[in-house]
Amino acid sequence: MTAHRWISTFLEAQAAESGAAENTLLGYGRDLKAFADWLERSGHDIATADRNAVEAYLTDCDLQGLSQATRARRLSAIRQIYRFAFEEGWRSDNPAIEIRGPGRAKRLPKTLSMDEVSALLTAARTHGRAETDRVRNTCLMELLYATGMRVSELVSLPLAAAKGDPRMLMVRGKGGKERMVPLSAPAREAMAVWLKIREDQEDARPRGTQPSRQLFPSRSAQGHLTRHRFYILIKEIAVEAGVSPEKVTPHTLRHAFATHLLENGADLRAIQTLLGHADLATTEIYTHVLEHRLRELVETHHPLNRPVD
Repeated sequence: MTAHRWISTFLEAQAAESGAAENTLLGYGRDLKAFADWLERSGHDIATADRNAVEAYLTDCDLQGLSQATRARRLSAIRQIYRFAFEEGWRSDNPAIEIRGPGRAKRLPKTLSMDEVSALLTAARTHGRAETDRVRNTCLMELLYATGMRVSELVSLPLAAAKGDPRMLMVRGKGGKERMVPLSAPAREAMAVWLKIREDQEDARPRGTQPSRQLFPSRSAQGHLTRHRFYILIKEIAVEAGVSPEKVTPHTLRHAFATHLLENGADLRAIQTLLGHADLATTEIYTHVLEHRLRELVETHHPLNRPVD
């Protein structure tokens, strides 16, 4: 089979058997195509490449200046397609199984102060040419900070999830996993105002056209506001708020949500649930914000730190 056929069959299996999300499949596809293209340029083939060829490819990725995270992700994709090939009987071995990856650099997540978030939320209320835009932008920002949702989860929220002034939102996360996230009072208020505008939009819809089922509809192929458009939007709001746009992305609002909860005494397990992390170790990176408070706690309450009479 051709490399294209290998990759497409692997992706089909990941979607059907593992329920892999669309973004995951797109990532696998990009990484494996890059690998297959390199093999072809180097006189190799995905069906016969050995361990030396895989290691040479990873060395080339390093020479290109690709990050540790990117190289680790690409090796993971290569391992998985060869494991799939072994299980399907296409190969009798997995040439990547014993290759040690570069690991991932442990970087602390970039976050924002409470004052910076407050400035962003305030700026969202006035950003936009029309009142409809300003109300939508306010709702987007309030929901993002109140729940810590991923941007893909936010922009794809169905209209049905917001009906009835809910105290909790059902969010569909990675791998189609669902979780409940509570809403703050400001987020509920912003969403109620936006829902009223959405109802007016539906009432004004030309007869015979299909109503949108999205909370944040658009003319995109997906039918809702795209991640790219929201990324640009949040940069615009940052400029208006006087916050460096380099610091502000949808993901830094997610980090701010987790960091501010920890700073105010929230339980790490609860934050893991709210963020939709499968592994607590992913959530533990936020504990850097607790360093001072935990040190102070130990110094105050540990029995060995008490003065001797």
